[in-house]
Amino acid sequence: DAAKIQKQQKDSFIAQDHILFALFNDSSIQQIFKEAQVDIEAIKQQALELRGNTRIDSRGADTNTPLEYLSKYAIDMTEQARQGKLDPVIGREEEIRSTIRVLARRIKSNPCLIGEPGIGKTAIIEGVAQRIIDDDVPTILQGAKLFSLDLAALTAGAKYKGDFEERFKGVLKEIEESKTLIVLFIDEIHMLMGNGKDDAANILKPALSRGQLKVIGATTNNEYRSIVEKDGAFERRFQKIEVAEPSVRQTVAILRGLQPKYEIHHGVRILDSALVTAAQLAKRYLPYRRLPDSALDLVDISCAG
Repeated sequence: DAAKIQKQQKDSFIAQDHILFALFNDSSIQQIFKEAQVDIEAIKQQALELRGNTRIDSRGADTNTPLEYLSKYAIDMTEQARQGKLDPVIGREEEIRSTIRVLARRIKSNPCLIGEPGIGKTAIIEGVAQRIIDDDVPTILQGAKLFSLDLAALTAGAKYKGDFEERFKGVLKEIEESKTLIVLFIDEIHMLMGNGKDDAANILKPALSRGQLKVIGATTNNEYRSIVEKDGAFERRFQKIEVAEPSVRQTVAILRGLQPKYEIHHGVRILDSALVTAAQLAKRYLPYRRLPDSALDLVDISCAG
């Protein structure tokens, strides 16, 4: 009976309330409750109210875990910064300051990083997370958490219509109800823009307009113009921050900052001249790629070989 109830409610796993309802269908159990003058229907109604619209799509989904949706569908960047798992961010101080400045605003406090793939937009977010951990931010952001939303995980396994929207609403609800300020980073934010009234962008708009949510978006120039700008109501809630491709000189500085990490990982010594050459060759022979990502790939591949 519990399995039947699970399928009726379109859940992926059998939950506590499924077993409870299955027991209530047993005549001997019904007789016990009747003799004890306990109203089974009232208990059922209370269980349904506690469940709400939540679907059981994981083994621990009905255990009331703190930040259940965020822990499942997002990565805590501030925790990674605290554990020293993030790479050092070099040469992006201005973009990091601009992002923090927008986040500290009273209204329109949602920055959107716009730039070509591979120029280091995610690195800027890592820099913001590190600044939060170091308390090198305005008072309003001190003690905040920065989560990076994993859109792939949010979409994966969404078997039924509305599963994605329900998960996304769960993430937003946890952020709004948290006593600690939580900033949400959404890479490829244009992916939220879909067709129909239930797309994620429309779910996000009310929370942004109420000021109950601080979001950092990231997308490319083309996708911002062709997708995000077409939804004026969504675009108005964000403050654009242009992220330019670093020069060869700036790329060399970035490579030097990451040099120890690559030396430890590959167990080799990397000459400074090799870093300079990698930046120069990437700019000259990989024009369809962007610095510093292309230069980092050259260094990584060379060390691996």
